[in-house]
Amino acid sequence: MTELFFKGGPIFMGILTIILLIILIISVVFFINVSTRKINNSEQTLRKINTVKSLGIFALIIGILGQLIGLFSAFRAIRFGEVEASHELFAEGFKISMIPTAYGIFIFTFSIILWFLLKRVLKIYRKSSLK
Repeated sequence: MTELFFKGGPIFMGILTIILLIILIISVVFFINVSTRKINNSEQTLRKINTVKSLGIFALIIGILGQLIGLFSAFRAIRFGEVEASHELFAEGFKISMIPTAYGIFIFTFSIILWFLLKRVLKIYRKSSLK
């Protein structure tokens, strides 16, 4: 797994991992607050929940940006004759460039699932606090 991390580019993969950790922290804090009944303002909580979805979209964009920058760098190296172009090189380059994009898509999908769950839990919490 760490091999994929470094092949995908440590800068972009690191940024994506930080975004994933932030999403997890926000979600865990929300579940702790719900379980201990510490939610005072549900509108503020809803904004925090929407932050999970926004961070997921941001991760998707960062993943695509990582792929585009990687491909741009590879094509530039081929253009200036720094690298001998072959079919195997192109295939390997495309495979490696897809790693940050796939990771960004994974984080986006995970954040959307968490967002739906968090909204559902908040809705249940609101109903139970009204009783």
